[in-house]
Amino acid sequence: MRYLPARAAMAVGLLIGAPAQAQSPAAWFPIPANAVYLTGDSWSAGGVTYRLYGVQACLRGTTFTNNLGLKRDCGEASLAMLAALVRDLRPQCYDAAESRQAQTTFVFCVATVPKGAGAGSRIDLGTALISTGFAFAALKPDGKPVHTPYFVAQLVAEQTKAGLWAFTDVPDPNAVIMRAVHESRRSAQP
Repeated sequence: MRYLPARAAMAVGLLIGAPAQAQSPAAWFPIPANAVYLTGDSWSAGGVTYRLYGVQACLRGTTFTNNLGLKRDCGEASLAMLAALVRDLRPQCYDAAESRQAQTTFVFCVATVPKGAGAGSRIDLGTALISTGFAFAALKPDGKPVHTPYFVAQLVAEQTKAGLWAFTDVPDPNAVIMRAVHESRRSAQP
């Protein structure tokens, strides 16, 4: 009989804890159909901005010349590819990190290929964007890649002239960003 109060306390503890567990979000989550795509590496859903960790999309307002000689917005091309891959692959995402300053949740997203030769295999969304040549490996301020496997995928895409790499004037967003960082540092010096 001595153990009854201890067992009762444990049962109450389990019951009290159960609703909190049931309400906690799942570790993996889909990109919802009503997501608003902001760039070729980010979207907004439910009041939260998500960005693919280690991925840098082409910047909106920068252009490349396509094979017909027409100037096209590079950022729009990246965005269109992100939306198409999400639609076709329906990836599941996982929080990698948060930037409270930027109010952004960085995520990795993985999908299972539904059909074709690769049916059943898993693909990382960042790798898919970069290896097809529609995004780039993000760089740290020191110029090193945020996620080295993405940098390797970028080198392969560049060598094979995949996606945007097929165009000689494709603007590398990392070069644009690094140039702006260096210029702001120079102008901040007395």
